[in-house]
Amino acid sequence: MSNLEGIARHFNLPHAEFDPAWDSIMLAKGTRERLLAQSLLSFTVRQKLPFEAAPMHGLILLTGAPGTGKTTLARGLANQVAKHLKGTKCKYVEVDPHALMSSAHGRSQQAVAKLFEHTIPEMAMDGAAIVLLDEVETLAVSRHQLSLDANPIDVHRATDAALAGLDRLTREHRNVLLIATTNFPKALDSAVLSRADHIEEIGLPNLLARREIIADTLKAIGKVWTKVSDLEAQADRLAKVADGLDGRRIRKEIFSAIGSDIETAKDPNRLTVTQIEAAFKHSLKLQKEMAA
Repeated sequence: MSNLEGIARHFNLPHAEFDPAWDSIMLAKGTRERLLAQSLLSFTVRQKLPFEAAPMHGLILLTGAPGTGKTTLARGLANQVAKHLKGTKCKYVEVDPHALMSSAHGRSQQAVAKLFEHTIPEMAMDGAAIVLLDEVETLAVSRHQLSLDANPIDVHRATDAALAGLDRLTREHRNVLLIATTNFPKALDSAVLSRADHIEEIGLPNLLARREIIADTLKAIGKVWTKVSDLEAQADRLAKVADGLDGRRIRKEIFSAIGSDIETAKDPNRLTVTQIEAAFKHSLKLQKEMAA
């Protein structure tokens, strides 16, 4: 935890806590290598060329629906970047955007300005700083879609402060890499999108990814309740049923299936494929009803 305003936590990288994060999200082939390569550009090309020649802002943006693993992936990416920057002291900084928003007049703008102009630069004084801006639309909401009649002018000013701070970081602190996530790219100010060096959409898992998620979850449960391991052989079947669910929901519904009746909840070894299928189908039905 951190006592700094707007900072959820910060520590040195690489960090063992983030090692599993890099591989835990099932992605299409080549996605991890692409994200890592694009991130490393901030510490190679961006360091050597002027902004006018290489207009890079040091911003990687991950977009996608909730539950697709963007935050986990971002943490894993930060850890991997640090591992490749051998000989460079790296610090991880995780921003809590909600802590910066305030109903007090002018308070949000001041807090956002302080984050970009003082707090983040101070974190990068003796090395590289890799900053996670989770739910970045909270900091830089689309000014085009907001109405001054319905939204306080402070929200607009906070977005202005975020953009000004981002530009200042770009020019004065090239040892800072920002990894931002958003569930709602349409709610994000277009000026932020234009500043992103790379935008990666993290979509719903495909058939192969769903199979891996299901098998991985059953394997973990099977380490304690050994009969559950037998269900891994049905991962292909279950993956087809789970089409339309995000990775987080797939994992949750397997545990929901364990809690589908008292006897299975008391002894997860009783879990069946039928129970898991029913949990997936129920979740998909609810998802469809909520979207209607």
